[in-house]
Amino acid sequence: MQRFNLQGRTAIVTGAASGIGRALAIVLARRGCHLALADVDDKGLEETETLAGTGVRLTRHHLDVADKAAIAAFPREVTKPHPRIDVLINNAGIALGGNFQDVAEADFERLIDINFFGVVRMTRAFLPVLAASDDARLVNLSSIFGIVAPPGQAAYCASKFAVRGFSESLRKELESTTVGVTVVHPGGVKTSIARSAKPPAGATEEQTARSVRRVERALKMPADQAGEIIVAAIEARKDRVLVGSDAKAASLLERIAPTHYWDLAKRIMR
Repeated sequence: MQRFNLQGRTAIVTGAASGIGRALAIVLARRGCHLALADVDDKGLEETETLAGTGVRLTRHHLDVADKAAIAAFPREVTKPHPRIDVLINNAGIALGGNFQDVAEADFERLIDINFFGVVRMTRAFLPVLAASDDARLVNLSSIFGIVAPPGQAAYCASKFAVRGFSESLRKELESTTVGVTVVHPGGVKTSIARSAKPPAGATEEQTARSVRRVERALKMPADQAGEIIVAAIEARKDRVLVGSDAKAASLLERIAPTHYWDLAKRIMR
């Protein structure tokens, strides 16, 4: 299969102000790919633009993927400076820790609104734009928690399993078109997602800090390395990419023991 050549193409990256989104923008710019970067963090977007450097056409856009009206208007805004869009990377997302009964209903719904419906809305808005390209790619960021589901992550897992199912179904629907679909399952990537996650109601500062430290110990892969892996997967037209040895190991355990992988993981770690 011929590689997807990013040189001279244009990509939209949501959640581009930090973390994996920023890393993707930098790697794409190195490939000669023009960029439309979107986030709610305007200062972070400015920093990403500086780090991405010059040599490509780059625009910054304030966008909340939970805002239906903003997303509906976004294609018109983006296609003025970028008449053709070839890649849409739905990366924006938030985290929310805590057992299901400890998580407020409003917080649960907001996470689903951003992590899942943000992907759905952006896809719906931009599919006609992508379809106008001779060769296009839709890239949706799920998580290893879209394959395995640890306790204390019910909301996050619900959103990331949903992104996975949506992407895999849509891939089959788009088989006869010029739009391919890649779903990404990162493992522990060093980003600020743990520190920016909203703690469950009633959690003390000490409990929250302890939870953040525990999560951050598992975030080992540098974001720039994750960005390289994901962009390479886009170029190879991969349907699915597992980012990191932890993601690959967890996926393998899930295949071996679909309902008992956590028990198996505990025995292995002991």
